[in-house]
Amino acid sequence: MSLSIDFLDETEKVTEENIMLVESLLQFAAKKEGIEEAELSVTFVDNNRIREINKEYRKKDAPTDVISFALEEMGEEEVGIVGADMPRVLGDIIISIERAREQAEEYGHSFDRELGFLALHGLLHLLGYDHMTEEEEKIMFSKQKDILNEYGLQR
Repeated sequence: MSLSIDFLDETEKVTEENIMLVESLLQFAAKKEGIEEAELSVTFVDNNRIREINKEYRKKDAPTDVISFALEEMGEEEVGIVGADMPRVLGDIIISIERAREQAEEYGHSFDRELGFLALHGLLHLLGYDHMTEEEEKIMFSKQKDILNEYGLQR
């Protein structure tokens, strides 16, 4: 396995099958992206908790579906720590299970598809992809669609 993933379910509503799906999809995506020996965490929360995180870190007082905190992004005054034989630590992905269920219904596809989409979206952010400009969005969303389709999680 190329990724070591630490899962935390704060909702106590995520099934073992949900976790296995997310792990399998993220391993698949990491392999497609050429990622070897990396660590990340995935935390499942409710809308209230993700709203708190969104407000604290992004200054947006609303629940969202997924938030990523990339540890490899460094600020101006920060210095990277690199050690021999240390795996890359990509960061954290936080997913609102409530929002995932709402969006699956809203978009007319399965909860598994939405959960997979959110996890992959978070991973791609950790790998440096973004959608702040039209060009970035085109690249990131195309990659998401291709990986999900190849994995077998179509809409």
